[in-house]
Amino acid sequence: EKLDPEPDTDEEDSANLDGIAGQSINNDNIYFGLAVSCLDRTSTIPFLDPNDETMLEYGISKAIAEVSATRKPTIGLMSGLPISGSPPMGPMGQGSAQPWIIYNQLQQSYDVEDLTMNPESIDPEKYNVVLVFHPANITPEAEFALDQYLLQGGTILACVDPFSVAAQMTGPGNPMMGQQGNPTTSNLPTLMKSWGIGMEANQVVGDGEFQTNMQGGRAALSVLTVPQSGMPQEDAIATRDLTSVTLFLPGGMTKTGGAGVTIDPLVQSSPKSGLIDSGPASRLDPALVTSFRPDDVRYDLVTHLHGSFKTAFPDGKPGEEAPEEEQPEEESKEGEEGDSEESEEGEEESRPSHLTEATAPGNVFLISDVDAFFDRFAYSAQRLGNIQIVNPINGNSSLFFNLIDQAAASTYLIGSRSRAATSRPFTVFQKLEADANEKVGKKITEYEEQARQAQQRLQELQAQKSQGNELFLSPEQEAEIRKLRKQEVDARKQIRELQKELRRDKDRIAGNIILFNIIGIPAVVILVGIGLFTARRAKTRAR
Repeated sequence: EKLDPEPDTDEEDSANLDGIAGQSINNDNIYFGLAVSCLDRTSTIPFLDPNDETMLEYGISKAIAEVSATRKPTIGLMSGLPISGSPPMGPMGQGSAQPWIIYNQLQQSYDVEDLTMNPESIDPEKYNVVLVFHPANITPEAEFALDQYLLQGGTILACVDPFSVAAQMTGPGNPMMGQQGNPTTSNLPTLMKSWGIGMEANQVVGDGEFQTNMQGGRAALSVLTVPQSGMPQEDAIATRDLTSVTLFLPGGMTKTGGAGVTIDPLVQSSPKSGLIDSGPASRLDPALVTSFRPDDVRYDLVTHLHGSFKTAFPDGKPGEEAPEEEQPEEESKEGEEGDSEESEEGEEESRPSHLTEATAPGNVFLISDVDAFFDRFAYSAQRLGNIQIVNPINGNSSLFFNLIDQAAASTYLIGSRSRAATSRPFTVFQKLEADANEKVGKKITEYEEQARQAQQRLQELQAQKSQGNELFLSPEQEAEIRKLRKQEVDARKQIRELQKELRRDKDRIAGNIILFNIIGIPAVVILVGIGLFTARRAKTRAR
């Protein structure tokens, strides 16, 4: 349905109810938005920005996917850190922690269910995305559950870290009380090896080009502020609108091969990067600035794996013994019915109890940093009474929710790319214009050089007068000054004439093209039409 909202009409009220905001242009309220509705659900694109035309197809597809979903997307959470908060401990209720800001924002749009770090199984029909957050000391059984979920077409967003400052700050532990702190290193050892991804433990990426200057002018070699030049997928929806992301002591992911799936790096370090020990890097050791030597490798910091995965557990679930082969029965059963039943039972018993190959394409997003989404490193928060006001301080949260939104909305949108811009330059006109610039530009440069030399000589003569004791210039000097001024004026005049000639050439080229479009193309169409008419008439007469 197409509506043209006029002021003080039902159409204007309908647009406002759908969330389509009017834009004030030349004192007129212009409505140019789109609302997609299905039953009681409505998804709105408030304004179709012409500057964002490459995202239009994705935006409409995403809106249709949102309103056609039968339920709110569900995210399964496996976290080695208390991002959902922790209850108070002890008789005095000390030690409680508030949920992370990013978790609260996630709950506003999705149903988030805690799978714990040891799920028995994960249902891909129920969970649109499984968020694995700092899986320190993950068990093989938990990796197996993720493996089977992925082979059924699931989507995993995993944040791993070779050294997590957030883990150190949220769980420092107390050795005197026998309390161990949170492990600072996390990985998916079996799965990442099977996926063809390697990441060194306790080694973080240092980058001489993307390093961040902290307070006090200290250079943080392993705090990387990655601009758009570090996001190689120009048409990737998750990163195309980001100005930069800031990663804190990220790991360096490399491709080891052999996975048989497609790997698309979304965020990378610069070529001036290398791996350094996490200890000195976390202390911002100033000696690193001079001792660091890059290894000319661009490490993946955020990457997307997609395709038909193979299991990382070909021998089945860890800890389960393979079923023993049954001894042959001493007495054979008589009758065809008995034989067929026995063969069917044997086939069922011989079938593996786990998947070894994908039944549907899966998706994995790997981020080699957890700290990027910690409250202190991703948001600026302040309280007004009981209300907390938060503002992102970098593009980290935008990257996170771009990935979540893209994955959770629909599996068909995960690999979506923004369309190429529809800019179609007039290459023929640009070439003709370039030729005209080259032809006249040389002469303009020559005259500009003559004018510059004349001006320079005039300044030298004026300086001689100022430094000397003469009150007046000699007749020879005055004649030279008049000559130089005339030379400068003539050069400027020639430059103006040449610039006018250049504009006339450009106008002539543009006029010829316009004339050809107005007269030439219709003339060609008319001639073709006359030719077809003559040919058909000749065939008719021949009959």
